[in-house]
Amino acid sequence: MSTYHYVYTLQSISRPEQIYTGQTENLQNRFKDHNAGKVPHTSKFCPWVIRSATAFKDKDRAIAFERYLKSGSGRAFLHRHL
Repeated sequence: MSTYHYVYTLQSISRPEQIYTGQTENLQNRFKDHNAGKVPHTSKFCPWVIRSATAFKDKDRAIAFERYLKSGSGRAFLHRHL
């Protein structure tokens, strides 16, 4: 069975202007970690909701897409389309 790699964006419920983009193989566990305060970068803006998630079979493509979403044009794309 092939493993999927997920690129996801989270939006803070307490501070909706806060968006976080990440990449993982286990979206459910990673999301629980974010909301449990186990991720230092996101702990101060808990709780979170998943705004978007995209699955990739190729890890390199997932990493490249995450990197794009963190760029200036990628953030603009994110706000317009995801």
